Amino acid sequence: MADIAFLQEMARKIRIEIVKMLAQAGSGHTGGSLSAADIISALYFYKMRHDPKNPSWEKRDRFVLSKGHAAPVLYAALALCGYFDISLLGSLRKLNSPLQGHPCCKSLPGIEVSTGSLGQGLSVANGMALGIRLSGIPARVYCLLGDGEIQEGQVWEAAMTASHYKIDNLCAIIDHNNLQIDGHCTEVMNIEPVDEKFKAFGWNVFTVDGHNMSEIVSALDDAEKIKEKPTMIVAKTIKGKGVSIFEGKAKYHGVAPTKEELEIALKELGDGKN
Repeated sequence: MADIAFLQEMARKIRIEIVKMLAQAGSGHTGGSLSAADIISALYFYKMRHDPKNPSWEKRDRFVLSKGHAAPVLYAALALCGYFDISLLGSLRKLNSPLQGHPCCKSLPGIEVSTGSLGQGLSVANGMALGIRLSGIPARVYCLLGDGEIQEGQVWEAAMTASHYKIDNLCAIIDHNNLQIDGHCTEVMNIEPVDEKFKAFGWNVFTVDGHNMSEIVSALDDAEKIKEKPTMIVAKTIKGKGVSIFEGKAKYHGVAPTKEELEIALKELGDGKN
C-alpha cells in the first residue's frame, strides 16, 4: 500500500533540491525537472525495486530518463534515496563534477544509461527489457519521455518494436506538460492525440493527472498486471509545477532560477526545510 502523504512529501523535497542545485549551477533545465517530480517520487520511493547500497543488484528495476535534460530531478531522487551524499548536488554542472548536465552512467551510481540525445531512450529501454526477459530476471524497466521528445521518429519505431515483441515488463511514461523549448507542442509539431496513437501502436495506455499521486500510483500498479503488451502512462503535467513563477512557461525550459527566483521558489516549497 502506497503512503501517498510520504510520496507527496518526497516530491516536495525533490523540487526543493532541483531549484537549489539549478540556481547554484546558474544553468540547466527547470521546467521539465519540476514537472516530473511527482512521477519520479512515485517510482523511486514506492514502485521500483532498487538498492542504493547495491546499485548493480541483478533483480533491480531499471529506469531510463529519456528526457536527459531533466537530470536534476533524477539526481535529487538518487541523493534522497542514498545513492550518494546529498551535498554533492551543489556541484551540478561544475567542472569535473559527476553531476553532468545530462546523466552519465560512468559517473554516478544508480544511472543505468547515459541519456540526452532525445528520442533514443525508449529504444534503450526496449533492449533492457528484452534482455531481462531473456535472462528470466523478475524485473521491470521504466522509461520517462518528454512530450516534445515524442515528435522524433525513433520513438515511434521503438513503440512498434515494444508492441511487436510484447514487452510487458516495460512501462513508459510521458511527462505531458505540452511545452517544449520553442513553445507549445501542439503548435511546434502537434503530437495529439497521444493516448490514441499509442493504443493504435498496440500499447496498453493509462492517462493520469501527473501531479495526483494516487492516480500515478494506481497506474503504476495496474501496469504490472498487463500481459503481452507494453504500457504507456500519459501523465498530464504542468511545466515548472510547484513554483508559481515557473508554472506553464516555456521560458523556463532551459533557464535556471536567479537568486531572487530561488527565494520565491523555496518559500512556496516550504523554505527549503527538510
